[in-house]
Amino acid sequence: MMTFSARKAGYLAATSLLALVASSALQAQSADPVFPRATLNLYGVSGLIDMPSGEMQPDAYLTSSYGTFGPISRTTLTFQITPRMSASFRYYGVEDWIANLNCYPDCQGRVNSYETYYDRSFDFRYQLLQERGYLPSVVIGLQDIAGTGILSGEFIAATKHITPELKATLGLGWGRLGSYGSFGSPFGDRPKIQVDEGGDFNYDTWFRGPSAFFGGVEWQATDKLSFKLEYSSDNFDVEAEQRKTFDRSSPINVGAEYTFNEWFRVGGYYMYGSELGFAAHFTINPKQRPMGSIRDGAPDPVQPRPARSADPESYDPGWVTQPDAAPLLISNINKRLKTDGLVVEGMNFDGTTARVTVRNNRYDAEAQMVGRVARAMSYTMPNSVETFEILPVHDGIPASRIVVDRKTLERTENSPTATEDMRKGVVVTETSPLRTLDMTMNPDLYPRFRWSLAPYAQIELFDPDEPFKADFGLELSGRYEAAPGIVLSGAITQPLFGNLDDDPTPSTSELPHVRSDAALYNEQGRPAIEHLTAAWYASPTPTVYSRVTVGLIERMFGGVSAEVLWKRVDSPFALGAEVNYVQQRDYDQLFTFQDYTVTTGHVSGYYEFGEGYHAQLDVGRYLAGDVGATLSLNREFENGWRVGVFATKTDVSAEEFGEGSFDKGITLTIPLTWGLGTPSTDTYGATIRPLTRDGGARLNVADRLYESIRRHDESSIDGQWGRFWK
Repeated sequence: MMTFSARKAGYLAATSLLALVASSALQAQSADPVFPRATLNLYGVSGLIDMPSGEMQPDAYLTSSYGTFGPISRTTLTFQITPRMSASFRYYGVEDWIANLNCYPDCQGRVNSYETYYDRSFDFRYQLLQERGYLPSVVIGLQDIAGTGILSGEFIAATKHITPELKATLGLGWGRLGSYGSFGSPFGDRPKIQVDEGGDFNYDTWFRGPSAFFGGVEWQATDKLSFKLEYSSDNFDVEAEQRKTFDRSSPINVGAEYTFNEWFRVGGYYMYGSELGFAAHFTINPKQRPMGSIRDGAPDPVQPRPARSADPESYDPGWVTQPDAAPLLISNINKRLKTDGLVVEGMNFDGTTARVTVRNNRYDAEAQMVGRVARAMSYTMPNSVETFEILPVHDGIPASRIVVDRKTLERTENSPTATEDMRKGVVVTETSPLRTLDMTMNPDLYPRFRWSLAPYAQIELFDPDEPFKADFGLELSGRYEAAPGIVLSGAITQPLFGNLDDDPTPSTSELPHVRSDAALYNEQGRPAIEHLTAAWYASPTPTVYSRVTVGLIERMFGGVSAEVLWKRVDSPFALGAEVNYVQQRDYDQLFTFQDYTVTTGHVSGYYEFGEGYHAQLDVGRYLAGDVGATLSLNREFENGWRVGVFATKTDVSAEEFGEGSFDKGITLTIPLTWGLGTPSTDTYGATIRPLTRDGGARLNVADRLYESIRRHDESSIDGQWGRFWK
């Protein structure tokens, strides 16, 4: 129960902050803030020290934060989804969780008794108002919306600049943010959270129960140094009152923060009258390359043709009858494209049109590939050719047809509006299947073999018992392309050092152990065949694509996988279907199998909303035999960065699923071009899950069709059209 003095302190702090904001409203109306952007709190979100604020980070910012004081630590990943919407994933730890229990130090194995307790949570925030004139910026937020509820709280906060260097925040909190200085339950009593397995949305508790004011001020003393003073409404009922992991003797927190550069900031604090705190925030903007512009060789200029009146004989299309015309032209254009990492696989032509299929091994922007190929064609194609048709090929499949008007190419190169003018001379459309194109193929391409030996890292984060586990070693991989669309590939890994094989905990899952035995695979797969497959890719019609994969498909399953995709190059919608018959591999990940077999399959719908926002819905049967659906939402940037979230709900109950209740997580895709500053088609992908369980687990198949085909469609090319002339 809250004492009178604490409740009185809450009213006094709230009243003082309200008076401070109101008395300076006239000043603030014309004040030009000097803060470079909203600062972050120990939760890794926009805020004061431990309390939130009414501000947001700039659009698209991705922030990784570590905050700690006393026995408490928080590691947070926050993404600014839109200018007004953000989401966070947090890993929370509390030491000495069992120090006050009678069983200590022999509490291991008992419910809710850990030397260090770890928890995971998701947050969501939305900005209702942006600061302007007399109005403050206002944010409404939900904290720990689908977890155990230990961090659960809701708030509404307002932040206003009093002077360019000084701003104040006042907020009203519920849940743990309304646990100190509470004054009532304006929206009804707060039901007790039924934790069970955690992971469910506790929507019936939101903004209910006792509420309390919080607030504070922040002063930007210099362009690098700022100071913060805060009144906290968090009583730490579990950590301080019940578990007594630290002494919360005051609601006042103070601190100083220092900004090293635009991307890195640290802070030191005195917390709750008893503890020292520290925070470090590392922020990146996917829209901006850390290495600046891409370092690449300058392209050749366009080679203009002489006027027809000046050299009419050069426009004679009689060259098409020469028997060696196609091989000669293929050889000439490939010589020009060699330094660009581009390969013309095949060609056909008539007197006025030349069509080439192109393998792009270098550029992550298809528009840049098109620009380089078009310029090379301006040098090598006879003068009678008025139209260049460029067909990008992925795994032997022509994915689209990009038609370039040669006259527009010659006319616009040096125009001040060259990018816009060139786009008017280009048409993106479907192409016919390769077998119907009657191409003269490059005789030097197939068969083709490549191999590599490279270091690898396998990292597992946010395990319930250990925050960080990893293996580091070598991976030997190979790829053999027997013919267009026929690919054999494989990879073998050998860990050299790490801790993924330390003390594997046997799974107690009630479901087939399709993922929860990962620790046994880590322990016994040394070395391991990660995958060994044969795949066939085809395009039966201009808008239908297919894939069949056979072999050791992934580290835990082998069998056969078949997929078909319908997609138009000018449509935001695509539809796919996949069916798999697989058997579980033995833990050593070599050539033997366990007894478990399963047939899985999904129908998938894809939609592009524009501005880089994408949605995917997969409905079907998963590896454990459960049936349900997965919803994925992603934001993709023009440079290839991609941030997304997903959630899977099946007919498996929360009790059967285990801790977490259902599968969910965050996905990141980072193009190497963004980080290295040099052209590359390679990307780094990561999936962050609070927990890995058996329910809602899908087969991991390499080179599923949608992402491979989508990068060649009209919207993807338009999104990176600015790189046509690069």
